[in-house]
Amino acid sequence: MSVENGNILQDVRPEQARRVHLLGVAGTGMGSFAGMLKAVGHTVTGSDQNVYPPMSDMLSAWGIEVMTPYAPANLDRAKPDLVVVGNVIRRVNPEATAVRERGLPSMSFPAAFGALFLRGRHSVVVAGTHGKTTTSALAAHLLVTGGLDPSFLVGGVTGNAGSNFRVGKGPHVVVEGDEYDTAYFDKGPKFLHYQPRTAIFTSMELDHADIYRDEAHYASAFERFVRLVPPDGLVAVSAAWPAAVALARAGRARVVTYAADVARQAEVQAIDLTHHPDGVRFTLVDHGRRLGPVHLSAAGLHNVENALGAWAALGPLGVTFEAYAAGCASFLGVKRRQEIRGEVHGILVVDDFAHHPTAVRETIQALRGRWPERRLWAVFEPRSNTSRRKLHQVAYAGSFDGAARVSLKTPEKHDQVPDGEELDIPRLVADLRSQGLEADAASDVPTLVARVATEARPGDVILGMSNGSFGGFHAALLAELHKRRP
Repeated sequence: MSVENGNILQDVRPEQARRVHLLGVAGTGMGSFAGMLKAVGHTVTGSDQNVYPPMSDMLSAWGIEVMTPYAPANLDRAKPDLVVVGNVIRRVNPEATAVRERGLPSMSFPAAFGALFLRGRHSVVVAGTHGKTTTSALAAHLLVTGGLDPSFLVGGVTGNAGSNFRVGKGPHVVVEGDEYDTAYFDKGPKFLHYQPRTAIFTSMELDHADIYRDEAHYASAFERFVRLVPPDGLVAVSAAWPAAVALARAGRARVVTYAADVARQAEVQAIDLTHHPDGVRFTLVDHGRRLGPVHLSAAGLHNVENALGAWAALGPLGVTFEAYAAGCASFLGVKRRQEIRGEVHGILVVDDFAHHPTAVRETIQALRGRWPERRLWAVFEPRSNTSRRKLHQVAYAGSFDGAARVSLKTPEKHDQVPDGEELDIPRLVADLRSQGLEADAASDVPTLVARVATEARPGDVILGMSNGSFGGFHAALLAELHKRRP
């Protein structure tokens, strides 16, 4: 059966798909989904073009056979009842072509996840431009702390679970709701497949410029999402984003607003906020009631927002304030979100996934609050399709306030970024210098590593930001610091 309409097999049940084969299995989301399928008893195989650690090691540990490269013969070995097609797969992929030609039952990853894991369960979906991964991880951890034994699937390795996923026996499933497109045969947002009963709507500002034409087009995706939440469901939405609140209120579900800024009118708020090296402390207020003090181990005002959204959504599901406070204090975060990679002779190296101007700004402010006495050197690689474009040229110029020095990695030419639309790095350097910041750029990672290793001094915090691997910048910098400063 073909998948050309993108909706085929929406009623597939686990007993109809005992043998599942995943195209693009080495991706973070697909690999984690493979692990979940294996954990609940499916026979799972996969294929990919390139398979590297850590996902290759994880798939091996889970006993999942991975075939490479893509080839029709892989389907003969797998003998699947269902083929799950990852977002990276293109129509011309030889294995995907064979799936169509043979009429094998097929689904996108989000549709398969919805069909095999969410039916009959309470789906808690975290959506929004910023904070999805951290909020999803925190929400899952709070449900665990509250004794509700949830399942979850998020886009990063959580510190508490040591994994991207968990399979629990409780009714709740926490899932990170991505607005990116679903598959080559389904260009709708992924989160439309996640059957939300409870939603956390963190923020909304234009992103993914390779998919969305403008802000209105981008907002239309979230409009469709909030309308999926049923009348007896709930949408927790940040009052810091009035357009998001308006969309949520236009839906069918009950809406609860939250905000870390007391100037915002919100039902869930944080007061008495103080920043510390071990996180943030605040008093939680819910509909005017002071519930008590909270120590959140994650730094930054944006993470307070994430925690407030989690309470607004999970309090109604049975998480007590005591469990919430304990969970916030014991939350270990997510890899690549303010992750300390190491410290050499007083030079601290921190890794973060920030790439949107807002995320860059909030991450820098979080580190300023965490280590106010230390000099902050921000090193940034604009790698995503959106960050490579001049769309946010002006916004980036205002995103590095709080850093003492900024070094930029000049992005390579990308075939999805039209000529004339590229981010102007020399102009950005000039704009930053005009603000009194020490700023420079380099075309390659080894030059950045050598520059930072040579000029950093004890007490510095080096913040490397990229939504990719950044060419191994963090590990290379730590190695060079050890080498130069024995």
